[in-house]
Amino acid sequence: MNRAVRVDSAALTLTGPDGTTIPCAIGRSGAGPAADKREGDGMTPLGCWPIRTVLFRPGRAAPPPGFRLPWRWIRDDDGWSDGAGDPDYNRPVRHPHGFSAERLVRDDGAYDVIVILGHNDAPPVDGMGSAIFLHCSEGRPTAGCVAVEKPDLLALLAQLAPGDAVEIF
Repeated sequence: MNRAVRVDSAALTLTGPDGTTIPCAIGRSGAGPAADKREGDGMTPLGCWPIRTVLFRPGRAAPPPGFRLPWRWIRDDDGWSDGAGDPDYNRPVRHPHGFSAERLVRDDGAYDVIVILGHNDAPPVDGMGSAIFLHCSEGRPTAGCVAVEKPDLLALLAQLAPGDAVEIF
């Protein structure tokens, strides 16, 4: 991995590669060891998670100038599996889906930009946590993700390159 975005889970700050530090939100249950992470526990997993790809909601956000990461547009039927026993657990899915799966199109704007992190994905272990993202802030703790204000997230994305990661400590 090239560089890391650093998330201080005690101070609730995120520091980008350029050294800029901004406020962030983490899971409602705080942060803890990735080995202790469980589906639905509201905990943000500690560790260094590679950035896999970025999703943008059409009409609400777009790749900033200089953007270098892999990306795609969010579709109306996009979801992310969080269902126990789903062979696609912690993977993108399309709705309708036969197992529990979060919808990526939301009214609150939290998923206008989604940075997919490589937590529990190589391979996914059922029940050990899914959909750990860096996304837009809702102004409150998350379900386990890291969240920052949308303008800050877009500014951060312009600094990142393939191979970068998010380190949560």
